[in-house]
Amino acid sequence: MEIAKTEHDADAARRAAWQSTAAAAQRTSPRSGPRRALKRAVLVALAAGVLVGGVLLIMPDGREAKAPPPAPGPAARALTAVTGGAPASVADVTALITDRAAWVRTHPNDEASWTVLGSAYLERGVRGADSSYYPRAEWALKRSLQVRPKDNLDAETGLAALANARHDYAAARTLAESVRTRKADRWTLYPPLIEAYNGLGDPKAAAKAVEQMLELRSGTPALTEAAEVYRQHGWREDALVALDEAVAHATSPVQKAAALVSAGDLAWERGEPDAALAHYEAALRTDPGAHAALAGRARAKVALGRKADAQRDYLAAVAVLPRPEYLLELGELYESQGLDGDARAWFDKLRELAARDGSNGVDDALVLGRFEADHGAAHAAVDRLEAEWRAHPSAAAEDALGWAMYRAGEPEEGLVHVRKATDSGVRSALFSYHQATIERELGQSGAARRHLQDALRTNPQFSPVLAPKATEALAALGEPADGGPRDVYGHVAGAQSGSGGGGGGGDSSASSGSSSGSSSGQSSSQGSKRPARPRPAKPSRRG
Repeated sequence: MEIAKTEHDADAARRAAWQSTAAAAQRTSPRSGPRRALKRAVLVALAAGVLVGGVLLIMPDGREAKAPPPAPGPAARALTAVTGGAPASVADVTALITDRAAWVRTHPNDEASWTVLGSAYLERGVRGADSSYYPRAEWALKRSLQVRPKDNLDAETGLAALANARHDYAAARTLAESVRTRKADRWTLYPPLIEAYNGLGDPKAAAKAVEQMLELRSGTPALTEAAEVYRQHGWREDALVALDEAVAHATSPVQKAAALVSAGDLAWERGEPDAALAHYEAALRTDPGAHAALAGRARAKVALGRKADAQRDYLAAVAVLPRPEYLLELGELYESQGLDGDARAWFDKLRELAARDGSNGVDDALVLGRFEADHGAAHAAVDRLEAEWRAHPSAAAEDALGWAMYRAGEPEEGLVHVRKATDSGVRSALFSYHQATIERELGQSGAARRHLQDALRTNPQFSPVLAPKATEALAALGEPADGGPRDVYGHVAGAQSGSGGGGGGGDSSASSGSSSGSSSGQSSSQGSKRPARPRPAKPSRRG
């Protein structure tokens, strides 16, 4: 494979194509809109720059570097950032790629520089949502392993991060755990290991890994990783504290902006659109290249009723950061306004992007399955998501599979999965809405009422399409019938006999037990299944 000569031509062409599509869609969009209020959803799951920045760390292993450091400037800034565990700007990472690529042309046996080059390609791909960089990253990292096959821990850690970027969490876990077996005090292995555990639906292992990481490393990247794990457990206050510290301890504008984006995501998920908007705007003021903040700001504006402004932000975001989930959100925003033609255009673009990602080794099964369940072929969504759930049994995959089963006419089977998702500890309005809808379909009106209330309490504007449906469904259910616990919960609480009778108020006895004891409105009611809680306090100042 030829080392990249110039990255700019391809980037410019791709950006122009996206901007052309964005401009066409904007011409058909309504202008202006009323102003109102929002906050958090997705992902902290991790700010992408912070996550990969932690992986890009190329720590010396007792050896002197074979390559000289870059001359002062963008490449040197990027090298300093990535070796310090921080994200770097796209421009600086591109400069680092150019510098290391030139070096390895004349020094092909410098495995450390091959690792830096591969990790920089990976960072460039993640920062720009451009999976075409991933094959180049894989090639450079494997070239490093060819030069030094044994104990090349930096290259192995980089390959773990690449596997995560491609959503192959099982491979990422195997690689990162292999590094930990040989060098458990190497903190750079923990960010990809934590992401792999989260992707595999193993929050207990992720919590333990965070605890180990905080013993080894302080600073913004470690705190951001910790915040994501706390969020996965439903420990939102701990996540908020960790993110506040991450923002305070940031040592560069790019690093601070990434932490602010994560804080905005958390605020949106908590149903606090005003706070989310403030975080996203602060991120853009700090680093205008924080394009994820544009999509976050769009999400917040939707919740505040500013849909025309939100469309402009989404269009600006996908022009430079075309992530599949953003295209799905934009299409659904158009759909919520009755602009079905515009929605279909962006859904088609989503399919094209997923196909391109697939050609570069990325598995977009989760977002594609969600899309197909609501906008495509539900049975195809079930097949896709069942495979995804078996490979990566996360709460998100569990919920998506259950919803697809319901949409495909299998509500009983779907309810089993969505209940597991809501019981996982993740506080998600979408999860609660999915469970409520299936319960209502099955005649479990009491449980459905509670989970609709929980969805709207968690985030009243969690979706421009589904949040209004949740409000309508709750109004249609009305108030609980008189008669006590049987009518509220679908069973007689504390009944001593095994008969239980029939469920009052239209609820079936199937809603007892797991339904009444689910995580609907209880953020910490996980009982013995809740893993040991890592310490959210200030991490060790070592390293």
